[in-house]
Amino acid sequence: MIAAPSEGAWLEQILWTDEGLVPVITQEAGSGRTLMFAWMNRESLRMTVETGEVVYWSRSRKRLWRKGESSGNVQKVREVRLDCDGDVLLLRVEQAGGIACHTGRESCFYRRLDGGGWSEVDPVLRDPKEIYRV
Repeated sequence: MIAAPSEGAWLEQILWTDEGLVPVITQEAGSGRTLMFAWMNRESLRMTVETGEVVYWSRSRKRLWRKGESSGNVQKVREVRLDCDGDVLLLRVEQAGGIACHTGRESCFYRRLDGGGWSEVDPVLRDPKEIYRV
């Protein structure tokens, strides 16, 4: 679990985009595998730190997105890091259910460039129709 920082100053040390966002790379804490890339705003980062569960900002839905809110595959925060330029966050998480991607895979980075085309190299662990009740 991460320790909640004192109010305010830590958020101001981040270089936010003009839209008030910061890019976030999320890794599985145990394996170091990159799970996904997303965005956060101040509110989502503050909520993530306060609750210990990851909340992103969905640019397409224009709202907060609690990871796992519909799938149950929440991300428990183990560590939050800021890069040397202050403009990218790295989250190290424990991924519930072992699935971070909406396609039912462990990672959103499941395609590899092979001979001029993209190959799906990671298996679907669970059918998305079973995960997401739409």
